[in-house]
Amino acid sequence: MARSAGECVVLGEGEGALRIGELAERSGVSARSLRYYEQQGLLRADRDANGYRRYGPDALETVGRIRELLATGMGTDAIRELLPCAQGGPGLVFCDFSSGVVERQMARLDAEIAELARKREALATYAHAMRQRRDEDRALAAMALRSA
Repeated sequence: MARSAGECVVLGEGEGALRIGELAERSGVSARSLRYYEQQGLLRADRDANGYRRYGPDALETVGRIRELLATGMGTDAIRELLPCAQGGPGLVFCDFSSGVVERQMARLDAEIAELARKREALATYAHAMRQRRDEDRALAAMALRSA
């Protein structure tokens, strides 16, 4: 259905529409998160005659996909781009675009993993030096006690 910006579409109870509380309960996602997803352009809600948000029958699946993609570390901009490729079953529809987005995300994660490994190695060096210094201090203290 085509509609202009700001135009409300009135949905009836029998059309599978869910209020925000119902969608939150069924999806396990807070109403606040659902409003955020809507604000980010990830989820679409229409308004009923009372002004309440009404989500279509595909909203539950869409929220699940959003959560899955968020769990990969993707930001909302990348998810917004990928959502059209995530309709109609598990996984993503393969195309050069969706493949590129996923590959860029994996490259970003690889870079983050490498940076975390460098940070861990630096901490391990500090930990080793601290243990070595502690052992030397204990040995000096033990020698001082024996000679006293």
